[in-house]
Formats: sequence, structure tokens, C-alpha cells
Amino acid sequence: MAAEARGLGHGGIRAVARAAAVSETTVRKGVYELEAGEEPLGRVRRPGGGRKRLTDLDPRLRPALLELVEPDERGDPMSPLRWTVKSTRTLARELTQAGHKTSADTVAGLLREEGFSLQANAKTLEGGQHADRDAQFRHLNEQAREHRNAGQPVISVDTKKKELVGDFKNTGCQWRPTGEPVPVHIHDFADPQLGKAVPYGIYDLAANTGWVNVGTDHDTAAFAVESIRRWWHGQGQVAYPQATRLLITADAGGSNGYRTRSWKLELAQLAAETGLTITVCHLPPGTSKWNKIEHRLFSHITMNWRGRPLTSHEVIVNSIAATTTRTGLRVTAQMDTNTYPTGVRIGDAEMAALPLTRHTFHGDWNYVLHPSQTPQSLQPRSRRHRSGNGTRPCCPILPSRG
Repeated sequence: MAAEARGLGHGGIRAVARAAAVSETTVRKGVYELEAGEEPLGRVRRPGGGRKRLTDLDPRLRPALLELVEPDERGDPMSPLRWTVKSTRTLARELTQAGHKTSADTVAGLLREEGFSLQANAKTLEGGQHADRDAQFRHLNEQAREHRNAGQPVISVDTKKKELVGDFKNTGCQWRPTGEPVPVHIHDFADPQLGKAVPYGIYDLAANTGWVNVGTDHDTAAFAVESIRRWWHGQGQVAYPQATRLLITADAGGSNGYRTRSWKLELAQLAAETGLTITVCHLPPGTSKWNKIEHRLFSHITMNWRGRPLTSHEVIVNSIAATTTRTGLRVTAQMDTNTYPTGVRIGDAEMAALPLTRHTFHGDWNYVLHPSQTPQSLQPRSRRHRSGNGTRPCCPILPSRG
């Protein structure tokens, strides 16, 4: 300011003081310092001047805050804030009630000084890891490589999350006119008429194509194998006319779990119908997120219908079928209104009669179902499935247990 005042000449001090909203004395002192050639002071306030920090006035403030933030590690495990959301406002109010008068902004600053920041939960804990986990992945990859090199189909299968059908909230956002969100139900109670949709997916690793069978009944082994059957007759047989074998990679649990007897029984019937030698390799327990279908098919379906209420089965089927990616993914979807009863038990004799060969490595996870003639004891009982138009006889399939 003094330099500007000297440059203006006579009346410069008053002009600069008015423009800068300071006193003329302050500007005049600066002019005197310039004319005297003095070095800048560096600071005007003397050391130790000004308002004291709350942590200096109240040395117990910082420890008290840390006791509230980390009651399990640094403080009382019975802290009143242990089971509450620890926002800065809540922490400031609790500290003030304890005699440490402070504000939310001060609490936020102290937390940053102590190395805290707002963080969400991180999914990193996998629990117990099976001793043969890596070896199973290597075995699975070898099987997939051998089948693909021989021109045989390799598919990844799984059931996607069941979806409520109706005007229910669907996670995500979509572009709409400002202030006009789609109204949906407050509570997520299944509509008794529409029920739920059960999408079972088949992903062809070599062709980068997906097939989703959207069921309306239970997610059973019979439903899972029926979905694979529909994929084979609708897409797989056309893509692999010379195929003699089929490799299925699946999770360790669910309707296609390695412990499910009806899964193997239904696959044996499928092998007999199609003439395919069906090899199944299960992912190790606790590794379902590594299933190819999860991040190559299901994730793209979820992104495609984000923020859109799934008001009908038709909307679900059309949304799935419209899913594409820049890498060339194409998806086919269809409805399956058949019924799949649960609770059907498979006896030991029926299992022993299956044309099943187990691999030498983890035969519980890796096995082959041969297309031999189905024994008389395993001949499927005729079963009727209910569709939207009433009842109709369906192709005979084996009894199943969900």
C-alpha cells in the first residue's frame, strides 16, 4: 500500500487508505518504512499473540475426542457413542456435555490432524481360505483351455439376484426431467400377483454371448439345468454344431452347488438327451465373485437397468436382452413360467446309478457326466408344468430337489 501511495504522489496516502479500507496511519507507517529502507518485519503480531487454540486452553479435549472415536482401542468400550453414527456434530455435542466446549468444525480439524477421514467399509475379508483354492483354479483353467482349444463350448453359469417385479426402487440413477423422479413404493414387499423374477444366466466364454432364463418360480436344480437346456437348443447347438463335449463352470453353492444331488441327476438327463459329455468344474467355496458370469454378464445387466423400476416380467426380459458392451457382448433373454417344486429327495441308489466319473483331483468339485443310456431306475417321472395359459405337458425330466 505504501508503494502505491508513493506512486500516486500528493494525496496518495488518503486515496490508498480509502480504497483498501484501512487507516491513513497504517499507510503512512508503510511509507516511512520504505523511505527508511527498513526490512519487512515478516509478521505484525508479536509471537504468542492472538486467540489461543482450544487444544491449548483445554489439554483434555484431544484425548476426550479420541476416546469417543475409538472406544474399543483408546477409551471406554461402554462409551455412549459406541453404537451411534459418529458425525462431527454428534461428537461436538457429546464433548460439550462432558465439559469440553467445542464446535463441529473444530472436531473435524482435530480428526484430520489425527489422521482420520470419512471412509466407507471395504470388502476385503474373505474368511477362511480353502487349502486347495489355487490348485482348483489352475485345474479349472486347464480344463477350460483344453475345451476351447478343441473347439468345445465352455460356459459359466449362475443365478442372478432375485428381483422384485413391480413399482419398486431400483438402485442407480437415470436422466429424467428435473424434479420428476419415477414414483415407487415406500416398502419392498413382493406383489402377490407379480412376485419375483429369478434370472439364471449362461455366459459363453469364447463367443462372448449371454443367455438368461427368467423364471417365475423357485431357483432349483431343475430350473438351473432347464436353463442350460434352453441355451443349448436355442444358441449353443447352432454355435457349436460339431460339439461332443460341454464344460460348465459354476459356484460351489446354490441350485448348481456341488453338494446338490438333483443338480447331477438333472445334468445326467441332459447329457442323455443331447449326447454331450458334460464336465463340471466348481469354483472353490467363497470365490463366487471370480465367476466369469458375474463381471462379464450380470454386472452389465445391472448397469443397463439401473434406476429403472422393473414393473413387469416383460420389462425385465427386454432390459436384459438390450444389454450390450463395446467389446461385443450380446444377450438373449426369455421367460420361463414353469413350476419347479422343492423338497424332492434323491436316494443313494439313484445317485449310485448315475453315469458319473469323478476327476482324480477333488472329485467332489470336478466330475464328468456321460451321455450313456439312462438306467431304468432313473427314468424320469412325467411331470406337468404350469404356464401362464394353464397347464401343459412338458418334456419328461428327472425328479429334483431344490
